[in-house]
Amino acid sequence: MKKIGILIVDDHSLVRQGLKQILELENDIEIVGQAGDGEEALLKVQQLRPDIVLLDINMPKLNGIQTLRRLKDIDKTTKVIMLTFHEDQEYLFETINLGANGYVLKDSESESLVQAVRDVYKGSSYIHPNLATGLVKEFNRKKPNEDEDSVENKLTRREYEVLTLIAEGQNNREIANSLFISEKTVKNHVSNIFKKIDVNDRTQAAIYAYKHNIKKI
Repeated sequence: MKKIGILIVDDHSLVRQGLKQILELENDIEIVGQAGDGEEALLKVQQLRPDIVLLDINMPKLNGIQTLRRLKDIDKTTKVIMLTFHEDQEYLFETINLGANGYVLKDSESESLVQAVRDVYKGSSYIHPNLATGLVKEFNRKKPNEDEDSVENKLTRREYEVLTLIAEGQNNREIANSLFISEKTVKNHVSNIFKKIDVNDRTQAAIYAYKHNIKKI
């Protein structure tokens, strides 16, 4: 079985080693390299071609946000999970807008980091649950989209239900259990939803739902 190759980018050696020890306990994950700053990260990504970059926000030379921007400019398909102690929504929104695939707090449980890695590797997105409430509040604060009614017209009733559960952070298996349908059916609905609302991943779909004030039926 191919393992998920990870590049850890953090300016603190102890943090890098701690993350390495946590992740390498998993049979499907391996650490292919480490970098201590943004400039080194850019070189290592091109040399090692990792599946996922774990990227600290606060670093010397190039900080995490600058490094993320450069990585996405070079190759938009590069998968990046941001690591931070900050629960500041501005960091979250900026990194999502730049194309981050995940956002994990450093003081979270190790299971959250492992889940984020697996979700992002499979093509989904991951936002730490502690930040989900703030994300909802931020979009509720903004003026609702005047085109809101057209959203319901774009989606079938079932697709609308699936989108509300995506916005709550549920994965395909959880959605299947909630709606009493198969996981394969959920995958088909998710694919159709992405096409209809013109998004590429679950994070973008969740943001779309919040922007359009989509709520459970």
